[in-house]
Amino acid sequence: MSTITASPGTDRVRWLRPTLTVLVAAAVALGAPFCFAPFQVFQLTMVLVYAVALSGLNLLTGFGGQISLGHGAFFAAGAYTAAVMLDRYDTGHLATLPAAAAGCFLLGLGFGVPALRLRGLYLALVTLSFAVFLPPLLKRLEPVTGGSMGLTVTKLQPPAWSGLAEDQWMYFVVLAVTAVALLLARNLLRSRVGRALLAVRDNESAAEVMGVRLALHKTLAFAWSAMFAGVAGCLYTWVIGFVSPDSFSFVLSITLLAGLVVGGLGSLYGPLLGAAFVMYVPSVSQDVSEAAPGLVFGLLIITVMFVAPTGLAGLPGRVLGAVARRLPRTTAAFDRTSPARSVPDAEPKSQALSGPSAPHTATHTPADPAVADAEPVGAPPRTEKE
Repeated sequence: MSTITASPGTDRVRWLRPTLTVLVAAAVALGAPFCFAPFQVFQLTMVLVYAVALSGLNLLTGFGGQISLGHGAFFAAGAYTAAVMLDRYDTGHLATLPAAAAGCFLLGLGFGVPALRLRGLYLALVTLSFAVFLPPLLKRLEPVTGGSMGLTVTKLQPPAWSGLAEDQWMYFVVLAVTAVALLLARNLLRSRVGRALLAVRDNESAAEVMGVRLALHKTLAFAWSAMFAGVAGCLYTWVIGFVSPDSFSFVLSITLLAGLVVGGLGSLYGPLLGAAFVMYVPSVSQDVSEAAPGLVFGLLIITVMFVAPTGLAGLPGRVLGAVARRLPRTTAAFDRTSPARSVPDAEPKSQALSGPSAPHTATHTPADPAVADAEPVGAPPRTEKE
């Protein structure tokens, strides 16, 4: 029985690519605020904020298989939690982050109860009703939320020792929180909970037979997803410094879901690409057509989904697969069109008679009489007269 051992070089090569990718991404992210204008740095900061929200939605929809059209409501809950704490109680900015995360986690646990009996379009309609119901409720709670006028809070100021501008300091703070959130989502998906979510998404009956508790994991999926959205909402309040009910309409929930689908469902890098799509495409649509930006936005979504059905995260693999499938066809076509090579004739087993007057074909007469009397193959049968 042979034993297969992995060489150290194989492990080194396997870890080399992810390590280089992380180092390059970190270098680009750390150097970005020093290479762009303040408004562009603000846009990059908002991309990171949306990436946190889409990471939570990816846990629920991409890996949990449950469609949610109310993710903007959890986003709003986290934003208003931070705004109320800063405006009414004058707490520090850092204290609002765990409060928003914990509050939205509990809200997700309570809202995950309908997910136990609903699925598909029915669950999507219930979550959409939550997103539609929340903005009018925030307007009615004027003593706490400020009503239609909203709340204005102070932004996070950079310390004197940093030597950074306000937009640069905010970018680095949000970058640190986003890195922790993405790392948490990655480790969560590689844990037992993540494998259970994948099993529930693929086949609920088979997952239940394997011992997965459907009620627990469906509820936890909503709770984790709501927690990520609450953290993103808290970061939104830090960056913008203002919240109002009209900023969190149901259109935000639909936009977040569209961004995740475009970025790539079930992909760890899909939320980052989807966040860039959510941030930059509406502004591009506004520049293309001020009369109908929604039409341009919809056409861009259709175009992206036609080119990359699995999302932007799956586009490189799709291109490499198409190239790999086309290479054998190209090689085969080249072989068919190439000139035939001349092959030397094989040497005959029975040599012909040598000499200038020898014929091209010669027969060999066997010396054995028995063989000589044998009938040649294909000759007619002999008669008695013969």
